[in-house]
Amino acid sequence: MFLQRIGNKGIRLGTLFDRAAARNPASLVILDHDLDIAPELGRRATLTEMADLIADYASRLWAVKVRPGDRVVVHKTDNFDISLLACAITRIGAVAVLLSPKLDGATVAELIRRVDQPYLVTDQAKLEKELPAEVFGLSERVLLTSGSHEGATELSSLAGARRVEPVVMAPDHPLLITHTSGTTGIPKLAVHTGHTFQARYRPQGTVVRLGVRTNEPVAVHVSFVHSRMYTAMPISILQGHPLIVLRDDDPKTVGDLFAQVPPGFIEAHPNTFLRWEVLADDPRRPLANVKYFSSTFDAIHPRTVHTLLGASRRKNPRFAQAYGQSEVGPIAARTYSPQDGADFNGRCVGVPFPGMTGVRVVSRDGNPPSKSNPGFIEVRSDGRIVTYLGEHERWEKQVNDGWWRMGDVGYRTKWGCLHLLDREVDEIEGVESTLEIEDKLFTRVPDLVEVIIIPDENGLPVPVVCTRDDKPLDREQWRTAVVGLPAMGEPVQWRLEDLPQTSTTKIKRLELARLLREPAKGSAAVGTATASTTATASTGTGTTETETDSAIDPATGVAADSADKDLA
Repeated sequence: MFLQRIGNKGIRLGTLFDRAAARNPASLVILDHDLDIAPELGRRATLTEMADLIADYASRLWAVKVRPGDRVVVHKTDNFDISLLACAITRIGAVAVLLSPKLDGATVAELIRRVDQPYLVTDQAKLEKELPAEVFGLSERVLLTSGSHEGATELSSLAGARRVEPVVMAPDHPLLITHTSGTTGIPKLAVHTGHTFQARYRPQGTVVRLGVRTNEPVAVHVSFVHSRMYTAMPISILQGHPLIVLRDDDPKTVGDLFAQVPPGFIEAHPNTFLRWEVLADDPRRPLANVKYFSSTFDAIHPRTVHTLLGASRRKNPRFAQAYGQSEVGPIAARTYSPQDGADFNGRCVGVPFPGMTGVRVVSRDGNPPSKSNPGFIEVRSDGRIVTYLGEHERWEKQVNDGWWRMGDVGYRTKWGCLHLLDREVDEIEGVESTLEIEDKLFTRVPDLVEVIIIPDENGLPVPVVCTRDDKPLDREQWRTAVVGLPAMGEPVQWRLEDLPQTSTTKIKRLELARLLREPAKGSAAVGTATASTTATASTGTGTTETETDSAIDPATGVAADSADKDLA
């Protein structure tokens, strides 16, 4: 859109830390872990030191013949150095392909095959414990960030390589390749350019610039392989904010760090914020200085928003929620204040960014889209990826005259607010919105840390629940909570860590539905509930549907193809 295009020269990740260091050389990057590629730096390093480290590793990559236009896959143990390596790769004009540390070895091998003989940056642990031996044949060369392995080159052995100057690539040249969440099968490889990343930076950078003082730390707990990380970093360091980078979301660890370095702005996954609700009661008040909380990956529940805002001691704190997708970046947004309470309508995800993004809702049956008759959500943004690597036909299927099909259903109010009701593949016959039901259950049952509503083999909605500290679900409280909601099966209680998750901690609903249909897996849940649930939620209202959800094959659990949605 036109405001995304003005002066858009591309985001230039390769020299990002150089430019930030030129403005604020002593500004800090604060970590909760040591870097695998430079443990000697410790957990607090200046922007100048980070810029030098990136230049050093760019030179090491050049020394092993990585050249402009080459593709370099990074798949290693989880660490912020994944992001630093991405900057080093782009610094010499190569294309970084970032694969989540959470992907299984077979999936990684398939994606490397799709990338077509890239360089592979990994580590000894991945090669010995997870990756199949075939990755050597699928790669031009295997490079190690730590450890050693036969047939691989240790990057540490290239210390002192002659420094090379940054390579400037055209803004419309591929810059970075990330992957979708894979909630509907093998992840797709999303191709970003300097132009598309800079277009995404604009709306988000404006929010931080207007809302947070430049000397206040920005804390980020974001997957190091997600596209959001590569707009969050520039927003923070180019505007002069000390950057706190978190790998671990354990409330105790985070509470300790935030008590020492209180952030003014926090960007994190929704499930991370859910875990951090307990910090609201921490006597050290680690969240007291937060002016803005920001979540841009998945649905955020009203209870969590209200709890975290209540923990801030700032005047008029805000919780910013952006709606978007890995493929397009942020599209719409809204903010919440403490005055919104804990029972606001979480399905309203806001309005588009004026002059930057557009939204329309397309009818599915010729009638105007509404809550009872939601339509397909389609969007416009210059932040949209340019293709799926090796699968351009899949990319083309989602583009309609410049509009991108999000794979979600919803409607817009007369005031223009976009309401997201469900993913197309997650719709359940007779249920207007599973997400809305989940919001209400979170508010009514304080001990819930996760609730996912999925269809059983007969299409009946079944709540899968997780409780804080795995306490048995209070059945009396549950019966009260479901009053007024559509009829559902008995809740099935699982441990949170047993739920299938993406790299951004989203629950893989289709996989969970498949697991629940396997008796051995269903019986592994906490408590006495099993996967074979029945329609016993007599305290609910509404009709019980017995038809199978049309989006999912009940025999296989496989869904129709769609994009993998994030709230940006």
